Amino acid sequence: MADDDAIMHTPPDAAFSFVSPIDRGWRRSGTLLYRPNQKNACCPHYTLRLDSTAFISTRDQRQTVNRFNRYVLGDTYLKEAARRYPRSREETKRRDQHFDLVERIHEAESSHLKTPLEPAHDFVVTLETDDFTDEKYAVFENYQRTVHNEPPSRITPNGFRRFLCDSPIRRETTADPDGQERKLGSYHQCYRLDGKLVAIGVLDLLPHAVSAVYFLYDESFHKHAPGKLGALREIALASEHGYKWWYSGYYIHSCPKMRYKMDYSPQYVLDPEALQWDPLDAEALAIFDKKQYVSLSRERRAADDMDTSEVTKQTDAQAGVNDSSERIGSQEDEGDEDDDDDEDEDEEGSFLLGSDMPGILSLEEAEQLDIDHIPLRLDTGRGLYLTQDLTIWSSDTIRDHGSLKSRVAEMVAAMGPDVMDQICLDFRRNRSG
Repeated sequence: MADDDAIMHTPPDAAFSFVSPIDRGWRRSGTLLYRPNQKNACCPHYTLRLDSTAFISTRDQRQTVNRFNRYVLGDTYLKEAARRYPRSREETKRRDQHFDLVERIHEAESSHLKTPLEPAHDFVVTLETDDFTDEKYAVFENYQRTVHNEPPSRITPNGFRRFLCDSPIRRETTADPDGQERKLGSYHQCYRLDGKLVAIGVLDLLPHAVSAVYFLYDESFHKHAPGKLGALREIALASEHGYKWWYSGYYIHSCPKMRYKMDYSPQYVLDPEALQWDPLDAEALAIFDKKQYVSLSRERRAADDMDTSEVTKQTDAQAGVNDSSERIGSQEDEGDEDDDDDEDEDEEGSFLLGSDMPGILSLEEAEQLDIDHIPLRLDTGRGLYLTQDLTIWSSDTIRDHGSLKSRVAEMVAAMGPDVMDQICLDFRRNRSG
């Protein structure tokens, strides 16, 4: 991880290409589906998202935006603009009392300035396709070398292309019922200062979210707190264009360099077991402080059980009943069952459906899924097929670890069965079409 000004995320990979992007906060690079096992990890990764429509800026964030705007515009421009285009009393009062992130984040952009006044610097932000260019690679090379201290021999154009360019997510434009258009797909948000590309935000634009994949900048831009500016601009993008959610990548509570993500609120954390979103507030963070692995739904159940247990104890005490020995025996029996489960896990090895990974379907649950009718593309070029059309499909079972059917079942279990009707497996060798 880089310093607090750098928004850096480990890009998950995926085993399959999808016809349409899915709002899961995962990025695909064409090899593996990456989903961490929080329960058994030394530093559990948790998925975060922020509601851009309810974003609450901090004083430091407001100062960062205002300070950069003053730098770009310059004193001469600001004084002349105030003289030529004075704000009304109501407008001045509104700005003093309310910080409109979308308004302020665009304030210094050349396309939003009042003409014919000239600012001190020319600042332009564009949303571009995630294609490789020498200009972008120069920023990547500088960032990896100066921020991450990578040796030049390990920084290559092909590495940049594989890592942050040419995502397999299909780009398209959709429109809401009210006519508002939204881009979908992978993009580079490019920041140019006086004609020089100084920063790049790598984004996956999903139906309901802006997913931040990576943020990199030239060392000359470091003094302007580019990580904060990038995060705020991405939140503004989500709010302005109706994506609603901003995914800031994984959160590792034990990693001090990730604590900056708590500066952006309101944050929600994905429960690894219930797969539901919970507010990551002070109460939740206190639980993260005490435990290595956290499932807030499990914590709530434990609290409810404890309350029930206290009521039972009080009732038993009133009735003069002491059944502590029975309870101890029951707990010991449960412990024996857990030991048996551990042995089963060892026998299953790395089979996802035989693991105790949080939020993953069991083997028995996966066998109830209808995975025979998942559409897929082949090199024949004859349109879509179904998984059941494959010759080897009928001879496979989900329990044959390593077989095609078991791998498809593992993929569905990892992603969640609720998205089965939104995916298409792409088995083509040449995916240019």
